[in-house]
Amino acid sequence: MSELRWNPLMGEWVATATHRQDRTFLPPKDFCPLCPTAPGGFPTEIPEPTYDIAVFENRFPSLSPNPPEPAVEGDDFYPVRPSFGECEVIVYTPNHNSTLADEPVEQIYKLVQVWTDRFRDLSALEFVKYVFIFENKGEAIGVTLNHPHGQIYAYPFVPPRVERELEQSKKHKEETGRCLLCDILAKEREDKRRIVAENASFAAYIPFFARYPYELHISSKRHAQDLTDFSADEQADLAEILKQVLVGFDKLFDLSFPYMMVLHQQPSDGENYDFYHFHIEFYPPLRTATKLKYLAGSESGAGLFINDTLAEEKAAELRGKIENVVWKTDE
Repeated sequence: MSELRWNPLMGEWVATATHRQDRTFLPPKDFCPLCPTAPGGFPTEIPEPTYDIAVFENRFPSLSPNPPEPAVEGDDFYPVRPSFGECEVIVYTPNHNSTLADEPVEQIYKLVQVWTDRFRDLSALEFVKYVFIFENKGEAIGVTLNHPHGQIYAYPFVPPRVERELEQSKKHKEETGRCLLCDILAKEREDKRRIVAENASFAAYIPFFARYPYELHISSKRHAQDLTDFSADEQADLAEILKQVLVGFDKLFDLSFPYMMVLHQQPSDGENYDFYHFHIEFYPPLRTATKLKYLAGSESGAGLFINDTLAEEKAAELRGKIENVVWKTDE
């Protein structure tokens, strides 16, 4: 059972999805549903002996193109609506023991192309208003499957965090005539202390206003609204800077670094969002090798994040772990 319930206190939708209680939780490697199906072996979600990158519908979706009727009847005060949408899984590699950081830059480049294709196709669906691409990595984040993968949620509305960014970006454009993300990136590049890596098309930085010790943003240098705006060269540059920061994260504490990675793009509702700007945000929960950044009373109850580190110091630390990327075609 799944449905969307309106929260009048916050002015936003909440999804209920009771069937997700039964989803697979940290299975042993021999029963991983994201591995290839070995001949005569455990049947997985991917009925092939191997694959490159696989995309399929989530078996335990929060949203569905054919949702059931809500369990309760709503009213004017507490509206309820069916949970229209799409939930997809993107499996990065058949190698169960890999991570996106471990994959060659060529594989990340393929992933960027897959992201672009899925964004384009899902955006064309009439009931989809926002396509949200993300990855939850690591048990510290709460993942239920360790095989390297990401997800896509195609929402029937613009989610609240993106909606807030849109409001701020539109306000900035009306007041200054400029793009807010372009100005943020220009400020970070002028200051230089918080820049972690950059190439011809993208820059990675720990923002001045970072909420997590190692929160990192990747912004396109050219003003663009979504993945479909990028050329093949820009796609390759995005893959390259992703490889750099992912490897850099792992080198911080010599462990596979947990994080949430989210892509923020323009909505898919057909409106004009030329004031918005494509970027990727990372929210890593670690503040040291053995300590987590918990979202406690101030963060969860009041919405005020308390970062007990300095962005300038953390950026310098991470910048020291950045290495050049070698493409096989360059050898």
